[in-house]
Amino acid sequence: MPVNLRGRNFLKLLDYTPEEIRYLLDLAAEFKRMKRNGVPHRYLAGKNIVLLFEKTSTRTRCSFEVAGMDLGCGVTYLDPGSSQMGKKESIADTARVLGRMYDGIEYRGFDQSIVEDIARYAGVPVWNGLTNQFHPTQMLADVMTIEENFGTVMGKNFTFMGDARNNVANSLMVVSAKLGMNFTACGPKELWPEAGLVETCRKIAAENGCAIRLTEDPKEGAANADVIYTDIWVSMGEPDEIWAQRISLLPALLPRHQDHHRRRHRQEVRHHRDGGLRRGLRVQTVQGLRRGREPDAHHQGRHLRHPLLSFLGGPPGRPFCAYAPGTQGTVLCVRNLLSTTEAWQKDTENSPLCCASP
Repeated sequence: MPVNLRGRNFLKLLDYTPEEIRYLLDLAAEFKRMKRNGVPHRYLAGKNIVLLFEKTSTRTRCSFEVAGMDLGCGVTYLDPGSSQMGKKESIADTARVLGRMYDGIEYRGFDQSIVEDIARYAGVPVWNGLTNQFHPTQMLADVMTIEENFGTVMGKNFTFMGDARNNVANSLMVVSAKLGMNFTACGPKELWPEAGLVETCRKIAAENGCAIRLTEDPKEGAANADVIYTDIWVSMGEPDEIWAQRISLLPALLPRHQDHHRRRHRQEVRHHRDGGLRRGLRVQTVQGLRRGREPDAHHQGRHLRHPLLSFLGGPPGRPFCAYAPGTQGTVLCVRNLLSTTEAWQKDTENSPLCCASP
């Protein structure tokens, strides 16, 4: 049955069927091929989109801007100090104003209710570039990367290690359930996903032949994993006081050579190397992480463009999707990202995938 996502918001993957998600992934792969082959795809010439950021980002901003320009549309970036939303203007008023000037709005910021309100009042498609609860655009990039390595995500075993209640972990659990990938959240019980979301995902997973599992044991979490994924320990917007608590909870999850010598770990490049700017990552065990030959996080950032193109517009002969986030389809190439020991670097050709959020 044909899929037509024209005019749809992209706020969370729970709103999309597995068939619709697959459509976006296939279209994103098509855009990637077009980009590589130098085939013009300026299907949105004359359109304009606005990127409304309450939280800054390198990869999300750049991928949206490049994707929008590749499609031929104008792109306006509003940083946290360039909009009156929430100060002199309400969210509803800001949404109405932007909706009358632009053909689509991307929001990156705080509570999920904000992007939902923008979508309610804007009158044009709205795309979620990150909220405290969900990060749906990145999930398409993650799945693209896994499929480039394995050919499919269906039936694969995916483990997230760390703060499993954050937006990335929530969205990974949802997309895994939707696409038939077994998902394991591994972390302290205090950092497990919200029980209601777990139950929702388990019901979806049962329909798609996969399972959702929670564990505090890193050995159990890593057992039979095809992909191991991690993220920063403290998310943007969380208070500094959280660092001490989080550091005390999570070091047990750091990969150890004796347990994971055959694992490919895609660790967080930005915060786990070179001392980092994040306090709390200057602990000895974290400083020991090594940078691999070709960090997959770099591939993922570059690939962000393609899935977001699939939201903005499709090629001739296929219905246009919702003006989706103009990011250039981020694909997580989780192979050979970072190694924690020399032995990992020597054994990368036979090990499973491991990832981290960009």
